[in-house]
Formats: sequence, C-alpha cells, structure tokens
Amino acid sequence: MKLNIKNSIYAAGLVAMAGLCTGCNDWLAEDSPGSTKLDDFFTSGTACIQTVNGCYAPLAWEYNNSYFSEWYIGDIASDDALKGGQNVADGADAYDIDNFKTNANNTIVLDYYRAKYQGIIRCNLALQKVAEYEPDETLSEERKDCLLGEAYFLRGFYYFQLVRVFGGVPLVHDVLDSSDRWIQPRATADEVYASIIEDFKAAEKLLYAKNEYASEDLGRATSGAATAMLAKVYLYMKDYDNAYSWGKKFVDEYYTPGQYSLCANYADNFTLAGENGPESVFEIQYAADPTSDYGEGFGFTRGTFSTILTRPRMSSLGSQAGWGWNHPTQNLYDEFEPGDIRREVSIGTPDDAAMAEVEVTYLGSPYYNNKTSYSEGGTFPSIDHHSRSPLNYRLVRASDVLLLYAEAALESGKDLNAAKWALEQVRARARVNSTTANALPAFPGYRGYTDSPESLRDAIRHERRVELAMEGHRWFDLVRWGIAASVMDKDNGSYGRSESTEARAEMASFIAGKHELFPIPAEEIALNPMAQNPGY
Repeated sequence: MKLNIKNSIYAAGLVAMAGLCTGCNDWLAEDSPGSTKLDDFFTSGTACIQTVNGCYAPLAWEYNNSYFSEWYIGDIASDDALKGGQNVADGADAYDIDNFKTNANNTIVLDYYRAKYQGIIRCNLALQKVAEYEPDETLSEERKDCLLGEAYFLRGFYYFQLVRVFGGVPLVHDVLDSSDRWIQPRATADEVYASIIEDFKAAEKLLYAKNEYASEDLGRATSGAATAMLAKVYLYMKDYDNAYSWGKKFVDEYYTPGQYSLCANYADNFTLAGENGPESVFEIQYAADPTSDYGEGFGFTRGTFSTILTRPRMSSLGSQAGWGWNHPTQNLYDEFEPGDIRREVSIGTPDDAAMAEVEVTYLGSPYYNNKTSYSEGGTFPSIDHHSRSPLNYRLVRASDVLLLYAEAALESGKDLNAAKWALEQVRARARVNSTTANALPAFPGYRGYTDSPESLRDAIRHERRVELAMEGHRWFDLVRWGIAASVMDKDNGSYGRSESTEARAEMASFIAGKHELFPIPAEEIALNPMAQNPGY
C-alpha cells in the first residue's frame, strides 16, 4: 500500500510559504486578497495530518537543478559503483563525486543540502502547529501525539542525512518567520548528533508500532523505525553501549515477536508487490504517474527517477531502456561468494546480445543496479511515464538493523554470541536462497574467518556489503569505520587496485581528512556565512 501524501504536498507547501511570510517586513503587513494565514489553515485535525504528510515529501525529491538521489553519494562515491551514464562527460558533477574531485559548486551536493532543509522546515512547522492544536472529533490526543512523533522522526532523519555527508550544519528547531533570522551558526557534528538522538527518542515514545497503523498508512514512521535509527545513529557516534541497547530493544520488542521479519525470498524486498513488507522498517513512498514533471524542480516528483536512471542503456529495450547510471563495480561483483543469490538480485548483467550494444558498458563495467531498475523475472515492466517509476526506495530493512545489532554487540563487548546470532540470521536466509547447495556456511566457516573478534568484525562488514549492495549504504559505512582512505585510494587502496585501467585513469587521489566529508555548497555559504569543511 502507498502512503497517501500526494494530495497534501501542495497544501503543506502553501502553509510553509505562509509561515515564511507572515512575520516578515512591513511591506507585507497588508494581507493580499486570497492569502492564507497559518491560523486560518489549522482549523481541523485534517490540516494537522496534511502538514505532517507534507513532511515526508522531500524524502522523495530527486531532481531540482540536477538529479541528487542519495545513491549518488552512498553508492557512486564508494567502491560499490561507478558513475555510469553515456560516457565520462555525461554528468560532470556525478563524475566529480565518483572520482573525489567534488568542489563547493557541485549542483548535486547543493540540491541534496537544500532538499533536506526543506524537509526540516516542514517538520519544524508541523511540530509547532500540531502541538498547539487542541484535540477534537477530527483529531484524537493519541493521533496527535503520533503525528508529532512522525515529525520528530523525520526531522531527525533529515539531519542524519545531512551530518553524515557534510559534518556539522546549522541547527534550526523552530519556524524561521523573519528574514532577520535567516543567518544561523554552523553547529558541530557532535551537536547535530545530539539533536538527532533527542528527536528519535521523542519519536520513539510517541509513534505507533507498525502493526497499529491501518493498511493505508503503511509507510509512515513507526516506533520500530525510531528504535532502529537510534541503534544506527549511536553506531555512527561510536557509542557502542547505547547502540547495543537500542539494537537489542529492536530485536526483543520488534524482530523476535514478529513485527518485522526477513522475507523468505531475498528478492521480494525489491519488487512492487513487496513494498512495505515484513522486512521493511522505513522506505520512501513513490506512486505511478503518467505525466512528466521533468525540469519543474523541488516538489513535483511523485514517481522515482531512479528506475530510468539505473536501467541499462539497452536500445533493444525500446521505451523501457534506461540511462545506465550507478554501474556496480567488478570489485563489488567479486565480493559475493559463489552461489550467493544476492549477487544476481543486486547486480544485473546484460546478456551476450545486449553486450554488443554500444553504450551498455561504462569504463569496463557492464553491470546495472538491479534493485532500483524495477525488474521482475528478468523483464523490465513498462511504467506510466518513462521517467516516473512507482517503485519505493528502501531506506532501512530489518537485515540492516540485525547487522547493526551484530556490530554493536561485538564492538561494545556486550555479547559475542548475540553478534554471531544476528549475523547468522542474515546468512541463513542467503544460504537457503543459494543457487548451490551448502555454498554459504555459517560463521566462522567461510572466507577464512576464524572464531575471533577480529574475524567476526570482518565477517559482519563483508555481510553488510553483500546484503545491502547498491542500496546507498556502502560509502557511509566506509567512512564511519574509518577505512575510506585505505579502501578508496587509487594507488594503494583495495578498490583502486582492482578496477579497470579505464576506471583507474579517471580517479583522483583520496585525501584522508578531507574526502570523508563533502563541501558545504558555496551558494549556502554566500547566503549564510560559515566555515567550509577542511581542504575545500
């Protein structure tokens, strides 16, 4: 089922604009005919629901002046993927991200930054106005609290997306209703993380559990999702004790009782029919749309661009062919063990006939991202508009949380058996789905791993890579583990040495202490003077 937020996006946008204007300079003191004031809008519980629905919308945005899906960073910056496209000249800003040549004028980075703040602004408005609304027959106290929980969750999520790309950013927790307040100081990363934790803890107390929502509301933030995100954020902070506690809470209260479970068939996670399924903890909701909104900018996207962007550039597919972005690397392909069905689910490989088509291969890689290309049974279903797919984007799955829990249990020293148990939950599903009998043994019986904390760490990291391949996690894992430089360096890194001669020729040197973060956009510094990240 789809989260029905589309009709409320425009209403939320109007409310946000009203919030920005009502407190501005004297020349705006006179009300324009037909203008809407905030207090005029918030006259029923329906308005509160619409406003919170509008908080979800920027999660789905992928285009403004450029395409800026998070996988441009999470996959393309990492050893999992090359930029792709028609050739190296196609998409200069994505090329720079791929090859550590990003500068402060990169439009992908700028649009990504601004979309997240649009989401934060909407959440701040919702938190202010919904909190003020007195419950009545249109909005119960319980539903009001849940709406506030959704807004807290989403604000925390937007800030989490920002801090792991840029480090510290300005913290804004209320409605900026005057131009005098537009300039905000840049907070430290630690301060941003503290704010994120506060928001997720508030959300966890207020949100419904997944099984408490009506079917038409599946896709909304849940208490289980907040619990999962707390485990993840604490891991990013290297607070392993708290990460373990929240991971254990997820397992004990949500996973073991069956609120969430691993899909028996791994591939079901990435189909239209499998959306918001038992393994889904949080995903971006998209809808079919027969109209084109290309070039319209923020706020017009209802379907996802990712399908057309990542489908292979195969002319034989006709109108269902894609643009060939986000090419999985040979390094990722080789990471999978023989018989691991997750490789075929994650990485599409054109057949011999398609390989003869001119633009299928990019810098030696013929592969495509099978998880976002919306393929079913080896075919590519038609979509209502060639650039609009209804396929949801999975942000957090239960297998992700299990592996986070395994990592926290190991790194905290709390429970090595729990770490092995959680790892084996994920391995067991892969083993059952294997194309070769007994191809995927349990830890420590594979890839030379021994029963030691060091080997267990390597096993968990390997499993995160293959389980979550091409889902936008890899770059952020490399950075938080502190191994981005040792992996990504073009001359000495394990990735740099393994790719094709053509790909290595485009790579720049990875500079430790610089390239773990991306630059604060120059346009944002011009509007709101603040310090740039080191090295940019």
